[in-house]
Amino acid sequence: MKNRERGWQRMTLEEMLQEAKRKAPKCRVCPVCNGLACKGEIPGLGGKGSGSTFIRNVEKLKSVRIQMDVLVENKEIDTTSALFGHPVALPVYCAPVAGIKNNYGAEMSEEEYNKATVEGCLEAGTLAFTGDGIDIDNLFAKPLQAVLDHEGMGIPTIKPWCEEGVQARIDRFKGQKVLALATDVDAAGLVLLRKGTTPVVNKSVADLTKMKAMAGGIPLIVKGVLTVEGARKSVAAGADAIVVSNHGGRVLDDALSTIEVLPEIAAAVKGQITILVDGGFRTGLDVFKALALGADGVLIGRPLALAAVGGGKDGVRLALDKLRGELRETMIMSGCSTIAEITRDHVHVD
Repeated sequence: MKNRERGWQRMTLEEMLQEAKRKAPKCRVCPVCNGLACKGEIPGLGGKGSGSTFIRNVEKLKSVRIQMDVLVENKEIDTTSALFGHPVALPVYCAPVAGIKNNYGAEMSEEEYNKATVEGCLEAGTLAFTGDGIDIDNLFAKPLQAVLDHEGMGIPTIKPWCEEGVQARIDRFKGQKVLALATDVDAAGLVLLRKGTTPVVNKSVADLTKMKAMAGGIPLIVKGVLTVEGARKSVAAGADAIVVSNHGGRVLDDALSTIEVLPEIAAAVKGQITILVDGGFRTGLDVFKALALGADGVLIGRPLALAAVGGGKDGVRLALDKLRGELRETMIMSGCSTIAEITRDHVHVD
């Protein structure tokens, strides 16, 4: 085939998306990934129920407008940032995705998928989160191995299992280096996982504190925070970061979007804990909006998952390079030369 002859590294974005459409039949690869065409499709890529939360995530980002200001001193644009002291080329990370075959219909193993995301992110100068599921070997250990194979430069994610399930997963990397550990606490309501022999459960402040201790004190990221109170509880638990997230709209219908609640959460806990956010972010402009409203970084799921399916690690790198270019251009047009210079003054919320 033409693409095989010339190599994935030369693949264009359009070609990568065409490959993704062919290889991920459960995704329509819409021109704009906004949840309208796939609402209610779970398993699949859609939002829960009416799909309103997924749709709202994308829609509410449109109400945030960039303030243009080019009358500034001309400087080199620096998109670099850091996570727990680890430098990154841009503050964008691949969100955890498990069940690539079940949800996307992709003929790609969990091992192949996570190898693509971890390596693609590292080549682009950033980091990937890996996923988790009931099948600990296939949905947690194989993704984890992609991180361990690269000196721990990635972030395994553990669902909020009962203590036995959490310990079983921590044991898989005990004594080995990983940059941080995430737990997506908003998975506590997933019906199938709650009915299992080792079920997911709600987590208290004490539970999160214990989880961090069980993992040897490495940085803990609490993913699935959507209120100021939840953010404060994460701080009280000793967590090192939160992800303002509604699980991509896949766990609760009619929830608020992440960009709506981000400013009040940032106002409450900024400086006490690292603030990440996900939910509907598609472009470098979207990333800029999140940074301006108080986030320290952004997780992106569906678009980078499709990039991995359509182009492997090179597809992931290609998608991230595009995001970095868009972020850089937005910084130029808003008068920001560094990530630290992006503030609330650089956006207008309708």
